[in-house]
Amino acid sequence: MTAVGRSIDIVCFDCDSTLSRVEGIDALARRAGVESDVAPLTVAAMAGELALDSVYGTRMELVRPDRAAIEWLAKLYMDEMVQGAPEAVSRLREAGKDVHIISGGLRQAILPLAASLKVSDDNVHAVDVVFDNDGAYAGFDQASPLARPGGKAEVCRALSRTGRSLALVGDGATDIEARAAGALIVGFGGVVVRDNVKTAADIFVAGPSLTAVVDPILAQPR
Repeated sequence: MTAVGRSIDIVCFDCDSTLSRVEGIDALARRAGVESDVAPLTVAAMAGELALDSVYGTRMELVRPDRAAIEWLAKLYMDEMVQGAPEAVSRLREAGKDVHIISGGLRQAILPLAASLKVSDDNVHAVDVVFDNDGAYAGFDQASPLARPGGKAEVCRALSRTGRSLALVGDGATDIEARAAGALIVGFGGVVVRDNVKTAADIFVAGPSLTAVVDPILAQPR
């Protein structure tokens, strides 16, 4: 059973191109001088043309982000926060919703953005980067469900296991997959409009402000 037509208890946001205008891995690739190799893989994955696990490790090996690069990305996420993001999260929280971030991005880079939105670390679900003692890149959490297809559905299923209904706000094909866990899919086109998301989402909001997703979520029947 999907959350369509049910009051929503948990609202989850994607990060890249949803809470922030940045596509994190592409920004890191640009910084590392390998954007031409990485960006087409990101586009194909977000459009649903390539499975996420077929590109995730490849992109990470091309970029190999060290601790300094992750700190740089964390600042960029903050600088490029989507219009209305703080207000949207605040309004949902005031309405009694439990707010989470679910992203295939890199957790250490997302945590400062989450903190600025008053989303606790425990409510941030993303992929951990591994560093060596000198802060150099040493890999990523390959066991994370968010580095493979269906990962967002897996996380949503765990969050809703007590019977709470859930909405996921996002811009990409990996967000649509959360419908398999019963999530209400709210497509957000305020940064980029993907035709597959516009067509498949239960609700599609063009933006540009993220506050536009709040009323449709709160309007779900009680």
